[in-house]
Amino acid sequence: MAWEDVPHELDSMTHPNFSGFAEPSEDLAAEREKQILEHLPQVRWIAMRLHERLPNSSLEDLISIGTVGLINAVDNFDPSHNAKLKTYAEYKIRGAILDSVRGSDGVPTHKRKHIREVQCAMEVLEQRLQGAPSEEQIAEQLGISLDLYREWLLDLRGITIGSLDAAASEDDPRSLMYFIADPDDQSPARLLEKRELEKVIEQCVKDMPRNEKLVLDLYYKQELNIREIASILKIHITRVSQIKSQAILRLRSYVEAQWPSAKGGRA
Repeated sequence: MAWEDVPHELDSMTHPNFSGFAEPSEDLAAEREKQILEHLPQVRWIAMRLHERLPNSSLEDLISIGTVGLINAVDNFDPSHNAKLKTYAEYKIRGAILDSVRGSDGVPTHKRKHIREVQCAMEVLEQRLQGAPSEEQIAEQLGISLDLYREWLLDLRGITIGSLDAAASEDDPRSLMYFIADPDDQSPARLLEKRELEKVIEQCVKDMPRNEKLVLDLYYKQELNIREIASILKIHITRVSQIKSQAILRLRSYVEAQWPSAKGGRA
């Protein structure tokens, strides 16, 4: 090509109808956006399922966090690994949401401190007594009065089995939520894991004081509210809340002590 012809070639390349050198990044960006939009319903579905187990969380926040996980999945997906994008995206979406919950569960500092102190007292007493300690013994181990201990329990009444994640140690970020499989995951490993965890929980409930066991049964199995339970047991609703809180903390303490050992020790 003669030098004098070059400007004409350049002119043709800048012509509106020229498409010989389309920007590849435009195609990639369009495909990326398409994949994200296609999997957005998956984000909402996963967020809603997790929200059922994390009632104190904001569904919209979970969706926003899950969307970040989806974008990360789309950007890092490698089809050469013989996995579907949908499967990989679910893993990243769930992981992003649970990591966020573990990092920010909305439990005030003083409540977190009381949770750790009560559970530590329970663990020490259970080893010493080889059985479930009473309220009086727990209060004595904490070095506080029984009345103050019951005030703590009332303050912790919002901590539920569904929010066991709140009890994770800051030194050990793993928690029960980490081990609980999605209800729809029916893989042999997940089913075995679920059965093992159920055995641990059943043993703890079996060894609980009768009043705590009864309150848990009425609240979680019979699905009665605190006022209805108070009427059946003929005690004040405040007392029901205290018993429930102590049962949850006892369950939490037992599971955290037994479950990691069943998994081969703490990481």
